[in-house]
Amino acid sequence: MDISSEPQTPDRADTRLGAPLLSVRDLTTRLAVESGVVQAVRGVSWDIYPGEILGIVGESGSGKSVSVSSLLRLLPSPPAIVSGSVMYNGQDLLTLPERRMRRIRGQEISMIFQDPMTSFNPVKTIGSQISEAIRVHHRSVSRRAARARAIELLGMVGVPSPEGRYKQFPHEYSGGMRQRAMIAMAMANQPKLIIADEPTTALDVTIQAQVLEILQLAQRETNAAIVLITHDLGLIAELADRVLVMYAGKVVESAPVMELFRQPRHPYTLSLLGSLPRLDVELDHLVSIPGQPPSLTNPPPGCAFYLRCKMSDGRERCWQEEPALLSIGAGPRSAACHFSDEMDGLAQSVTETTGVDVRAGKE
Repeated sequence: MDISSEPQTPDRADTRLGAPLLSVRDLTTRLAVESGVVQAVRGVSWDIYPGEILGIVGESGSGKSVSVSSLLRLLPSPPAIVSGSVMYNGQDLLTLPERRMRRIRGQEISMIFQDPMTSFNPVKTIGSQISEAIRVHHRSVSRRAARARAIELLGMVGVPSPEGRYKQFPHEYSGGMRQRAMIAMAMANQPKLIIADEPTTALDVTIQAQVLEILQLAQRETNAAIVLITHDLGLIAELADRVLVMYAGKVVESAPVMELFRQPRHPYTLSLLGSLPRLDVELDHLVSIPGQPPSLTNPPPGCAFYLRCKMSDGRERCWQEEPALLSIGAGPRSAACHFSDEMDGLAQSVTETTGVDVRAGKE
């Protein structure tokens, strides 16, 4: 394999018409803790296609990071118990031998972790760790060639003086530089899928913008699909092609990004958009979602969002029957709400009370 080759970027509209790169079906993760068993991920299903950027959003604790850690089998078992299927290249990642999984991780599927300071080995130089990521998957590559490739990657992601930086330790890099180095490592083996878990957390807005550009560069250079996990709706609007909204361990809405911003079909999605700060509207205070997510040790029997939902209004069906994730119309949209057809009226109500047109979306 020529690790320095530059594949051509495919047309996204065409690639999404073909077979999915990865298919997740009924992914369920339970975590045994002192207080009981936490149902962290509850029957999640989604596909991602070659060249696509799939955004996964939701509040902290919604199951975003646990779901991708589960499909890559990064959670220790026990306490984690994972079931379902994750089909990749005709094989189920959840049932593969660990030796085969180690070959897939980093080479075919790579991950950009939320905190690069704790992800890098503090007693090894940044450059040696990137070189190692190359050589562990390509034994025929010499140390010299791996070093040259690591320096090339550091320069590609905007690390200044990459030859000198190659020899530095993680603590000698700033937060933004460490994140760049983490992206360089994720690109090292030209993976087919890159999972980015909160890649801009704790970075200032200038560095965030630079990291976004580098993620787009990573996709162009590797042809990879990207799963982008974040709570930042601005980041989703900027990068994603399609969005999954997660709440209480489940997917509650799935839609192309522009349709989601223009016409949300789940009250939780609408509440997230309504709480998004806007520079074009003067508000006396930030809008928040009242209440708290339910305990996943003992999830409620009906809709997990109904106690915080403006549309529920005490309706019996909301607290007695859990809504299924159902298709909406003829397009690639779905929502888990008994009354999603009433969303237009609720969107107008939120607009009137907050002064924010949540349906304006990304143009």
